[in-house]
Amino acid sequence: MAASAAAAAATRQLTLAVIKPDLFANPARVQAIMDVIQEHRFEIKHSAVVRWTRADAERFYAEHHGKFFFNRLTGYMSSGPMQPMVLEREDAIRYWRLLMGPTHPARARQNSPNTLRSIYGLSDTRNSLHGSDSKASALREIGFFFPDLPIDWPSTP
Repeated sequence: MAASAAAAAATRQLTLAVIKPDLFANPARVQAIMDVIQEHRFEIKHSAVVRWTRADAERFYAEHHGKFFFNRLTGYMSSGPMQPMVLEREDAIRYWRLLMGPTHPARARQNSPNTLRSIYGLSDTRNSLHGSDSKASALREIGFFFPDLPIDWPSTP
């Protein structure tokens, strides 16, 4: 039993999850997301409610500058309050992304109908949720939303 507990602790990760403005505007849906987070054994390490300026969104999504969707994305992400959270659990990055489902809600409805983006997403831009796609992204993104947060990253491969 101690060996399995040690193995589980060794694979714990942090990830950034964001409830985007369209979903955050609906308190009942926010509660539904929080229920899913709890049901799937994520620990919410940190949470905030923030409202970005367009410049904030442009800095966060700088890697997409020049792409056809950049202006639409940054406009949307600065359109209202959102809720970033630092989540922790075993294999958090992969597991949160599985729960969210495909980026495009239409694809999610076809291929992954029980995922959060299938249920709550409106379009490829207004897909309701964000999740880090790698450990490096998680560290960068957590630092963006929580710059004063000392990150005690659990040991992970």
